[in-house]
Amino acid sequence: MTALSEAYSYIVLRYVHDVVSGECVNVGLVLVAPGQARLLARTRTTFGRIRQMFPDLHVPAFKEAMAAIGRGADSVRLRLEAGDLGTGSPNALLCGRMILPDDDSSLQWSEMGAGLSGDIDQTFADLYRRFVTRHDRAAPRRKQDEDIWRPLRLGLQQRGVDIPFERKIVTGKTDSIAFEHAWKNGRWHVYEPVSLDLADAEGIREKARRWRGHLSAVEDGLREEVNLLLLLGRPGDESLLEAYRNGVDILRGSSCAPRIVEENELGHLLAEIEDDVRLHQSASNAVRPTALDLP
Repeated sequence: MTALSEAYSYIVLRYVHDVVSGECVNVGLVLVAPGQARLLARTRTTFGRIRQMFPDLHVPAFKEAMAAIGRGADSVRLRLEAGDLGTGSPNALLCGRMILPDDDSSLQWSEMGAGLSGDIDQTFADLYRRFVTRHDRAAPRRKQDEDIWRPLRLGLQQRGVDIPFERKIVTGKTDSIAFEHAWKNGRWHVYEPVSLDLADAEGIREKARRWRGHLSAVEDGLREEVNLLLLLGRPGDESLLEAYRNGVDILRGSSCAPRIVEENELGHLLAEIEDDVRLHQSASNAVRPTALDLP
């Protein structure tokens, strides 16, 4: 038996976004090695590159389609291992059509390729990388809510401003929200970091809508006892700045009227908080009884 002795065939699964223009992207691979009665299949589990190419992709439907391909491949794999695929030598095209019959849908099989391999698993990995993930790039790290809060916390520490932040639960008639960064100076001051550094425009607007809905559900509680400030993080992708502005407007339009501060205004906010804390401390010291005041 030579090093390259195992025959195999393969087909690539393509997502055709626009049938008229023929725009497509490879999203999966099926490989069949009949001598070993093996079927290997994989579809995409990440969709960032596809969404960059086709921003209007309906992700939930696409995920379900990929899951259906996976279930179909599992079924055909079991039949292949049991020798239940009929007469003749099975190949990738035959198995692919059992998994997904040819039709006019947006998922289509490529023409079949074939070769010899001494390591089917490695060959499958190489082909998947070549046809499906070769142009993928690591997704940029996006700022989380904690990343927006950290500069404020560190800035206060550098200024020697010690605020005993605590958890504050605001309860309205229909819902409640737990805020993690609150302190009391006559009334409650609540600071909530909200990162809008998301992957796409709709995600940014959706997060802003979600927060607006949360605030509306506790509006009566906020109105009575809490000064709420939302510290917003902007997206790193300049092409999403318009969507970010939409998100800011959505939050500003909340009926409970939270104060909006963007992360590039952090310096002014730090100075304001420092002044408030110093004033509060001075007032507390002024009314604190001394030894001469005691009977």
